[in-house]
Amino acid sequence: MSQPLSGRVLLLPQLEVRQLGLQEYNSVWEQMRDFTARRDSSTGDELWLVQHPPVFTLGTNGKEHHVLNAGYIPVVRTDRGGQVTYHGPGQLIAYLLVDLKRRRWGVRQLVTAMEQSIIDLLAEYRVKGETRRDAPGIYVAGAKIAALGLRVRHSCSYHGLSLNVDIDLAPFQRINPCGYEQLEVTSLRDLGINVSTKELESMLPHYIIHSFQHPE
Repeated sequence: MSQPLSGRVLLLPQLEVRQLGLQEYNSVWEQMRDFTARRDSSTGDELWLVQHPPVFTLGTNGKEHHVLNAGYIPVVRTDRGGQVTYHGPGQLIAYLLVDLKRRRWGVRQLVTAMEQSIIDLLAEYRVKGETRRDAPGIYVAGAKIAALGLRVRHSCSYHGLSLNVDIDLAPFQRINPCGYEQLEVTSLRDLGINVSTKELESMLPHYIIHSFQHPE
């Protein structure tokens, strides 16, 4: 039985936002599944903002050979889509627990809204974020700065996106990020942007809500 989540709760239009701080991956993953299994048509959508201790996660299609040398970092086989990625302190993660049926959205619309929220956030710092047709996520000059991965059950999503803020990028060299060999990964810190995950935690929900209200 997982422990109840603790953290600051903000009530914003369309979303209840939970700021969870640093939490173990498996605990939050279990809570997401529990929340999704228990929700019904009256359950509001939620956005969980969190950081995780170092962990590699493999998606449902993840190939173990893309983990080159995990070393001391645990590897978790999870139920989101996609291949392998790394989570660690200094990376802001946004888990979106959204009733797609109520919004009359498909998965593509949710992914587009998530991508746009990061592009708009980066633009505040004069950083040009771009998408790629062959690989979900946001890229800056060809280097990945944000990753996306979702699971949808009974028309409700969980998992979400991760944005590299001031994370140690070295562990990404232990994997083929998102299943791509030698894919370059970057962070806001490496781009010369001096901003904290705490500051972005207060900003990102507003960009997500805006992208929900104005889908492309």
